[in-house]
Amino acid sequence: MPDGEKRKRDPQDAQVQQDPEETDAARRRRRAQFLRELHEAKALRDRVQPRRARAARMRQAMRMRTFRW
Repeated sequence: MPDGEKRKRDPQDAQVQQDPEETDAARRRRRAQFLRELHEAKALRDRVQPRRARAARMRQAMRMRTFRW
């Protein structure tokens, strides 16, 4: 963000702070949106770096095989 430029506030944020139930609903919507974007970013990374993605899957599989309950 360049100097002097401030983040624009969403008018919905001000409305959310007034009602506690709306705060929870808004938080859940923002969290769901964030998780969707995160999943999309991970999927894109896996597509553009298949070797790294395969290595990560192998490491995860090894962790799961050596995990003890």
